[in-house]
Amino acid sequence: MEKIVLLDTNILIEILKSKQETISKIQGMDCRFAISSITQMELFFGALDKKELNMLEKFTDRFLVIDINEDISKLATKLVFLYAKSHNLNIPDALIASTAMFYDIELFTYNLKDFRYIKQLKLI
Repeated sequence: MEKIVLLDTNILIEILKSKQETISKIQGMDCRFAISSITQMELFFGALDKKELNMLEKFTDRFLVIDINEDISKLATKLVFLYAKSHNLNIPDALIASTAMFYDIELFTYNLKDFRYIKQLKLI
């Protein structure tokens, strides 16, 4: 079975900035890379103009894009209930974390502080 790793938005931003450390880490992983549809939306939302938006669409097409479903939504709602007030968990991060948890895949992120308190989540 092929290993899949979910990439957080901050990882994609580092790749887009041509940060060699991140690119080397990605190249050293023997797996298929996926992103949440939430990550794709975050990138599209941050585009400066139509040209950048089109570039981001082509960039994200290189990854398996995992859409949220009812189960992921319910799990994210539970995470928000448990951690929004105590750890400032926001809705996009809850949806990204719940996607990784639902599919039992690792989440590669540089923002460990945003997720490390979620015990069921496997982090890289």
